[in-house]
Amino acid sequence: MDWEVFLTPYKQAVEELKIKFKGVRDEYEQADHHSPIEFVTGRVKPIRSILDKMKRKRISMKNLEEEMHDLAGIRVMCQFVEDINRVIELIRKRNDIEIIEERDYVTRQKESGYRSYHVVVKYPVQTIEGEKQVHVEIQIRTLAMNFWATIEHSLNYKYNKKIPINIQKRLQRAAEAASRLDEEMSEIRDEIREAQKVFQKKEEK
Repeated sequence: MDWEVFLTPYKQAVEELKIKFKGVRDEYEQADHHSPIEFVTGRVKPIRSILDKMKRKRISMKNLEEEMHDLAGIRVMCQFVEDINRVIELIRKRNDIEIIEERDYVTRQKESGYRSYHVVVKYPVQTIEGEKQVHVEIQIRTLAMNFWATIEHSLNYKYNKKIPINIQKRLQRAAEAASRLDEEMSEIRDEIREAQKVFQKKEEK
C-alpha cells in the first residue's frame, strides 16, 4: 500500500472544503451578518490511527474506503449552539456535497458527555484519473464542546481508551459545565453579537 498516493485525494478534499467553509464565513462578514462559522480546521487521519482502527473494527484493506468514513475530517467551530443548525442547513443546500449519514450528539450526547454534530458526506475530487468520490466526516460544534472533546481525546490517548473512573466522573461534570456555558451564551447572544460589532468597527478605524 502506497499510503501517500492513497491519501492524496483525501488531503485534497480537506483543503478544498476548508477553503469553501472559510469562504462562507467571509461572505457573512462582508455582508455585515453574524457568521455561524467561527473557524474551520481539517486533517487526514494519521496512518497509525488508520491501522489501529482497521484492527479494532476488523476492516480489510479492500473495504477501507467504504467502511472508514473519517479518513478525511473537517471540524467547523461555532460560537453558539444555534449556529450548529445553521451550518447543517448550509451543508444540506450545497450541490457539491452529498450527505450520507448524520449523527446528532448535541441533543443526544454520549454517555461520556461528548457533544458534537457529525455529518458524513461524499465529496467529488478531481484527479488525473478523473473524478473520485471520497467520504469526509464533518464535525460541527461550539467552542465549549470542542475544548471538552480535545481534553477527552488527550486523556483517551494517555489511558489507551481506559480512563480511570474518578477522571471519567470529573469529565462528565466538566461536560455539564460546558453545556451550561453554551446555554448562558445563547441567552445573551444578541448582546454578544452587538458588542462584537462595536468592537470590530472600533478596530477598523
